[in-house]
Amino acid sequence: MRTMSEAIARRTALAAQGFADPRPAQAPTRRHLGRVLSRIRLLQLDSVNVAVRAHYAPLFARLGAYDSALVDEAAWSDSARRPRLLVEYWAHEASLVPVDDWPLLHSGAKRPGWWRNYRPIVDANPRLTEDVLSVVKELGPVGAGTIERTLAGGVTRGPGAWWDRSEVKKVCEWLFGTGELSTGTRRGFERMYDLTERVLPAEVLARRVDPAEGARELVTRAATALGVATEPDLRDYYRLGPEAGRRAVAELVDAGTLEPVLVSGWRQQAYRHVRARTPRSITGRALLCPFDPLIWERDRTERLFGFRYRIEIYVPEPKRVHGYYVFPFLLDGELVARVDLKADRGRGVLRVPGAFAEPGVPHGRVAVELAAELRLMADWLGLSGVEVGERGDLAGTLRAAAG
Repeated sequence: MRTMSEAIARRTALAAQGFADPRPAQAPTRRHLGRVLSRIRLLQLDSVNVAVRAHYAPLFARLGAYDSALVDEAAWSDSARRPRLLVEYWAHEASLVPVDDWPLLHSGAKRPGWWRNYRPIVDANPRLTEDVLSVVKELGPVGAGTIERTLAGGVTRGPGAWWDRSEVKKVCEWLFGTGELSTGTRRGFERMYDLTERVLPAEVLARRVDPAEGARELVTRAATALGVATEPDLRDYYRLGPEAGRRAVAELVDAGTLEPVLVSGWRQQAYRHVRARTPRSITGRALLCPFDPLIWERDRTERLFGFRYRIEIYVPEPKRVHGYYVFPFLLDGELVARVDLKADRGRGVLRVPGAFAEPGVPHGRVAVELAAELRLMADWLGLSGVEVGERGDLAGTLRAAAG
C-alpha cells in the first residue's frame, strides 16, 4: 500500500480544494465560479454576518475580489438566459449545491436531518401542511412570516384548524427537508419558499437515484473535493451515516475510484481519489472563513496543518482565546496565522481586533502578506481601510504593515 507524507497529503488536499490554481488576472466570471464549484461542490450557508456571509467567503479565498452577484444569480435568480446553477439543501449543513446534485441528496443516502423532529406536528396537522402548500403555490416565493399572516387572516382558519404560529415555520422546514418546498430566492437572508417544481428543472426532479448509488456519488464528490481523506472525512462532507459511508468507500475502492493509502502521522486508513493531483508546491495566500470546506472539519485541519482551530462564537467573551469570528490565514500551503475580523460598516473599516501568528513563522513576511490580503478583502467589501487592534502577538507587526 502506498505511503504518503503529511506534506504530500497537504498539497494533495490543497490542490483538490483549488488552492493550486492562480487567481484570475481579470474580473472573475460565471465560468470561474463553475470551476471552483466543480472542486468544492458546495457552499455552506450561515446566518452570521460579522465579516461576510459564509457562502461568499470561500470564493473570495480562491478567486480574490469578485462580484458577489455571481453567487446570487447562480442560486436565486430565474433567468431563461442564465439558468440557476445552485439550489439550497442540507448537504454538509445548510448549503448551496449544484442543481444536478439535488437527486443525490434526496436518494435516501443521507439520514433525515433535524427537521425530522417536526414530523409529529405534520402528522397532527395535515390540514395545516396542505394550507401552507396552497399559500406557497399562490404567493411564492414567500417567507414564513407572510404565510403565517395569510393563514391568520382567515384563509383557512375554522373549527378544528387552530394552530400555533411557530408551527408554520416548522411545517415549512419539514416540507423543505422532504423536498416539496425549496428556496425560490432570498430577501436579505430570509428564505423565501417556493414549490420545488418551480425552482428545479423537470428532468432533475424526474431523476431517481437509489440510496446505494446516491452514497457512492456523494462520497465520490467528497473525495474529489478532499483529494485524500479518511472514511470519516469522506462521509462528513455530506453528513452521511457511518454504515452508508463505509459501504460506499468499499465499493469505490473495488471500482478503482479510490486508492487506499497510508498517510504518515494519521492513525486511520486514508483514501486518495485516483485523479487527485499533487503539485510540487503551493503558493499564494487566502483568508479562510470558519465554514470554508478546507478547514470545517477541525480534526482533519489539525492532521493536515498541525493547526488547532475552534470557532469561539458560542464561547463567553472572557473565555475566548482568539476571538469571536476568526479567519485562519493560508500562506504558501501552510496555515501561518489567524485573525479575528469584523466588518464595521458604520465606520467603513475592516476591524482586526486580534492577530495571532503560529509558532515559528516569520512575523515580518506573514504580516506583509496578511496586510495585503486584508486590504483586498476590505476593498471587496466596500470598506475604506483596515484597522488593527491590540490583541495577539502579531498585532503590532500587522498594524505597522497595514499602515
